[in-house]
Amino acid sequence: MYSPPPDPDTEQRMRAHHAHTAKALDVQVEPGTEFWGWAGRTLGAPARTAMGAPVWLRLVSAPEDKASGKLWEGALDAQHAFGDLDGHRPALLAVHDAVDDGTAYRAELSVRVDEPVLSDDPILQHDLQLPDSWWNDLAGTLEKVAAVSTDRVAVRQPYMERAIPEFVGIPAPAVSCWTTAHADLHWSNLTQPLRLLDWEGWGRSPEGFDAATLYAYSLLQPDAAARVRAVFPALGSPAGLAAEATVCAQLLQTVSRGDNLALADPLRAWSEELRRR
Repeated sequence: MYSPPPDPDTEQRMRAHHAHTAKALDVQVEPGTEFWGWAGRTLGAPARTAMGAPVWLRLVSAPEDKASGKLWEGALDAQHAFGDLDGHRPALLAVHDAVDDGTAYRAELSVRVDEPVLSDDPILQHDLQLPDSWWNDLAGTLEKVAAVSTDRVAVRQPYMERAIPEFVGIPAPAVSCWTTAHADLHWSNLTQPLRLLDWEGWGRSPEGFDAATLYAYSLLQPDAAARVRAVFPALGSPAGLAAEATVCAQLLQTVSRGDNLALADPLRAWSEELRRR
């Protein structure tokens, strides 16, 4: 969760459109709690329907000429493709679109997940004691996601061919199998009982991409990282090398830009392991 945007005009505009959308969708926002996205791009809050059902109202904004494509359509596409994934994905109930003064707004009304996320930071900063049933649910859910056919793309081959040599130091490994992935599987997008949140960026990726992503965000907690490897045997295998190298390159690239600095040393150690393989 981010702070409100530093620009007071953006803050006021987003709050006003969030309130307008709540009225249009006939829901009552619960006061006192709001969740901002990066630079005020999104604003979410708990709400209730006229019948009292708990829901979540999320508003996303973009310049009108950029209100399209993978990220803009991600939640709606995910609802069509996956439904609620046997209760492991909060179902999308309604979408409301509007345009005002050159800015497009999309409101997404979803089933509310009341369980807190497992970590306030995508990088796991503390040990987690999760039952075997949770890990089994995660593995089974990701198998179902992987089996869905889609033309959405989360990882592109040209990016792999450019970034892996630059940041990992090996040629981009051949991808033996492309599968569908959530593509942003970190600890701030997971709850217990299991729910997978934030479906903006899902799409086709090298096999094992979700497992490699979760492993990367677990590197500060050796027990959790080891558990991820145990649950997802593609990690460490020839079939998973392309996914691991891609995720490692992605996060090392963020480190080079000043983000995820806590992962810098573990990621470099991981890249050395990938080079040996």
